[in-house]
Amino acid sequence: MVTRAPRTLVVRLDSAGDVLLAGPAVRAVAAGSSCTGLLCGPAGAPAAALLPGLDRILVHEAAWVGLAAPRTSREECDLLLDALAAEHFDRALVLVSYHQSPLPAALLLAMAGIGEVAADCVDYPGSLLALRHRRRAGRHEVEAALDLARAFGFPLPPGDDGALRVLRPPDTVGLTGPEPYVVVHPGAAVPARAWSAGRAAGAVAALHGAGHRVVVTGGPGERPLTARVAGRHTLDLGGGTRDLGQLSGVLARARAVVTGNTGPAHLACAVGTPVACLFAPVVPPERWRPYGVPHVLLGDQGAACAGTRARVCPVPGHPCLDSVPDEDVLAAVSALLARPAPARPADEGAAP
Repeated sequence: MVTRAPRTLVVRLDSAGDVLLAGPAVRAVAAGSSCTGLLCGPAGAPAAALLPGLDRILVHEAAWVGLAAPRTSREECDLLLDALAAEHFDRALVLVSYHQSPLPAALLLAMAGIGEVAADCVDYPGSLLALRHRRRAGRHEVEAALDLARAFGFPLPPGDDGALRVLRPPDTVGLTGPEPYVVVHPGAAVPARAWSAGRAAGAVAALHGAGHRVVVTGGPGERPLTARVAGRHTLDLGGGTRDLGQLSGVLARARAVVTGNTGPAHLACAVGTPVACLFAPVVPPERWRPYGVPHVLLGDQGAACAGTRARVCPVPGHPCLDSVPDEDVLAAVSALLARPAPARPADEGAAP
């Protein structure tokens, strides 16, 4: 008697960066499943479209996650349950950060008829979890997700090193020009995780003065920010990349990326580009630092905001990041460029 591989759903309802960090676990699940789906939020959907191994992407704006979590309704939940039930998933992994509960999602999965659900969970789950897994202290988000997948019967396949990975980036030389460059991405969805515009502009001027060609990136809503940061001597691509896939192409061709703890930092890792990360200690760096590529952490990790999970800096002057001098930024970039060029991830299908 031949038993088919399960149809498996991975749940990661947070930001684009969190979805990218779930990528290695998605590949582990896909290696042992006949069909692999991802349930994500609207903010994570553009990143989900870049992940290798997915057959289905379902989107739901959950009331228990997000920077501005919406109210929910019976109608919205019914739509989600219908969509999940139509896919006939057998198993599900609910991926959450260390401070989140997987149980709201687990309840909906149970109502959709998914028989076996696994999650890292501190709270008593009743009958909602087939596997109540305990996260090891201090684990990076990537490693914690892989630990859970492995415990649920989904190890990484042979030859997969567990690095972040996306589909092959498109050619963006038409946007950036052919010359080597360093990317500075000054914005972040969480203000506490970005340095101030003036401070970022000073660092870009210093990089330009040191002989680096600089490309400044940002979303359509960040054009005023990127224009100020880029100034007159660097290329401003604020709003110039049509989607996350095109941004991956810009980052893939960069010699290094200077950015905060935000989605583009993880996207840079997924295309193999070294990162100088302005890391605000409002969340623990051991859990969200750049993963799998050469990187340098900048910022005062012992600042008064450490561990607060603050979205807006609670300390006047934003000292954890704005106190980082130009000399440290230049030294970090120089150290990254002095390393041997990293091996780029293997192509994963067509460019998005």
